[in-house]
Amino acid sequence: MPSEVMLQVANIVPFTEAEGPGRRFALWFQGCPLRCPGCCNPEYLPYKGGHSVSLSEITGQLKKSVEETGIEGITLLGGEPFAHAEGAATLAKLARSMGLSIMVFTGYHREQLSTIIDPATADLLAAIDILVDGPYERDRPDTQRRWIGSTNQRIHFLTSRYHADDPCWQQRNTLEIRVRGAEVTINGFPAIPALGLWKGWKRKPTPTERPAETKE
Repeated sequence: MPSEVMLQVANIVPFTEAEGPGRRFALWFQGCPLRCPGCCNPEYLPYKGGHSVSLSEITGQLKKSVEETGIEGITLLGGEPFAHAEGAATLAKLARSMGLSIMVFTGYHREQLSTIIDPATADLLAAIDILVDGPYERDRPDTQRRWIGSTNQRIHFLTSRYHADDPCWQQRNTLEIRVRGAEVTINGFPAIPALGLWKGWKRKPTPTERPAETKE
């Protein structure tokens, strides 16, 4: 039997409206060969870290998101999705078979990706509906296009599923805050002054949540 496909994952948000058009499932890969100054997710750059997650487990989460929240697509971010092209392509093709759209953010330019002699890279490109390409440049923040980090980055509509004239691209960016126990996580597009403020932030338990004291 073929071995299970494993993906090195930094984070998964099963339902978000802050990472692309409509309701989406977002997955961040762990590991990136690029080092864009001011990266919003510097902890996702090292290849060591994150979690090794099987494709079957992610598929289960995708199906649950479709059933419970009606997502229309998945967004792959990082880290760098094309540094994990084989796993990313397999996931993208599986998502497409479920009728979901694919959006990918990459620090590479589309022209660079097209010259890479790698079947997995070609497979991933072929599965994408929306490709946002180019390195993030912190000195050129984009305030006009939703979900786009800097003005040098381009949006490529690779299928007819989405269009540049859709008003969703002119809406305001949003942040999503989630509280899981003592952990606070945030995804979306932060304002420049807020970058990094939440890193390592832990929610303090309320008095009713604190463990009861015990006596010997």
